[in-house]
Amino acid sequence: MTSWRRWYHICVTSVRELWPNRALRIFSAVRKRVTLPPMDLLRHKKTAAARGFLDDQFLIAMPGMKDDRFTRSVIYICAHSDEGAMGLIINQTQQMLFPDLLVQLGIMNEQEAIRLPAQARDFVVRNGGPVDRSRGFVLHSGDYRVESSLTVSDDICLTATVDILRAISSGRGPRHALMALGYSGWGAGQLESEIAENGWLTCPASAELLFDTDIERKYDRILASIGIDLAHLSVAAGHA
Repeated sequence: MTSWRRWYHICVTSVRELWPNRALRIFSAVRKRVTLPPMDLLRHKKTAAARGFLDDQFLIAMPGMKDDRFTRSVIYICAHSDEGAMGLIINQTQQMLFPDLLVQLGIMNEQEAIRLPAQARDFVVRNGGPVDRSRGFVLHSGDYRVESSLTVSDDICLTATVDILRAISSGRGPRHALMALGYSGWGAGQLESEIAENGWLTCPASAELLFDTDIERKYDRILASIGIDLAHLSVAAGHA
């Protein structure tokens, strides 16, 4: 099996591939779901005349969040439109280590993984959300682009092919990046309803807070950046 095929089966689907039937079944089994594949939402956004009002925003779980999978979570919204929304949780980690992932994908062997540069060796794999956890995404700064990279904002792109993993492992990757397995998705109008029901607080995202490595304190620090003390945060809906 080629490394590209391993990447497809273990971690990520090429942006040119449609979802397999299994992924569609996963969508129907979870509360968070979207009507379009995540990369299609981004493609539609690329050609749309206007961005969704939640694009490039942090979605911060309110204390009254009813879904335990999103307790104290911060989600970066990659795409939002009247067809749905797609984002990545940025403050939950996976047990899988990046070097182990590279070995599983056939990008390098175990001896090569041991000799990885510190920046690649310590690259954290995050839990992007409950949908399609076999699929991987790399959110990164705009200084790195390949044909499959899709624009999220003026300075941020998303790439979901193995090329970027090779680049990161060899020190040729983007200046800033985070990788996640799985994603968070909503159908048409679903996210808006959850915000109205006091499930989420929204605020503009900053690249510094998005990409920094202080994952454990990210939730509190993002709230503090918009002047909110968690001790005084009510379950009332709001926008920062």
